[in-house]
Formats: sequence, C-alpha cells, structure tokens
Amino acid sequence: MQLKKWFSWGMVIAWMAVIFSFSAQQATDSGNLSGSILIFIMKVINFLLPTIEVNQSFLHLLIRKGAHFSVYLILGILTSNALRLNGVSGIKQFGFSLLICALYAMSDEFHQSFVPGRGPSLQDVLIDSSGATVGILLYQAFTQKFKRL
Repeated sequence: MQLKKWFSWGMVIAWMAVIFSFSAQQATDSGNLSGSILIFIMKVINFLLPTIEVNQSFLHLLIRKGAHFSVYLILGILTSNALRLNGVSGIKQFGFSLLICALYAMSDEFHQSFVPGRGPSLQDVLIDSSGATVGILLYQAFTQKFKRL
C-alpha cells in the first residue's frame, strides 16, 4: 500500500511537470500547437459538415481554454486519488484537492509572466480551477459508485 501512496503522488508531480512544460512554451510555440489542433478539427468539420460556417478564431479560443480545463481536470482526478490513498476522503478530500489545484494554477500563471509572449490571467486560473473541480467531483462520484458495488 505504501508504494501506491508514493506512486499516486508521483503521478500528481509528473502531471504538474507536464502542465509546467506547456506553460513554459513561448506564445508562438503554444499558438502553433493549438493551431495544428484547429487545422485538424476544421478538416473534420469540413468533411462532415461542408456547408457549415465556422468562426475559426472562436474555435481556436475554445481549443486553448479547453486545454486549460482538461489538464486541470486530470490534475483534480490525480490529486483526489493521491489524497484518498492517504486516508483523506469526503469534503476534506474535495477541499484539499481543490486547494492544491487552485494554488498550482495560480503559480502556473505567475510562471507564465516570465515566458516571452505569455502573461498571467485570472480568467485562466478560474478555468483551471473549474476543470479541477469537475475532475474532483467526477473522481468522488466514480469512487462512491464503485464503493457501493
């Protein structure tokens, strides 16, 4: 069981490193990554719905903000799991998980203030924290469901 505890926190730290690496990308590199995803999605849309008109700049914004939400959703799940394996459950698990994720989101935005072309954004902290909240709630719902089986 001790190995599971260490491994779970290792996964949290590893995922934080992934988030850090995304945040360390200069604005042009970050834009190129989300831009390549935009191109792929546009090709799919044009293939499936050739007559639909798509606002590409709005879709690009959704992709970028969706990435924030998604990576923190995963962080919320990983953090909740690590806390549960260390005996923290219920409202404490929710609170501590959200606190860890929100503090990391704030530090991540602070980190971006040192990256060329990037800057801190309160909006991104809120999106990140929302993603973490959904991840935490999904984790708690999932573990409650399987606890009853």
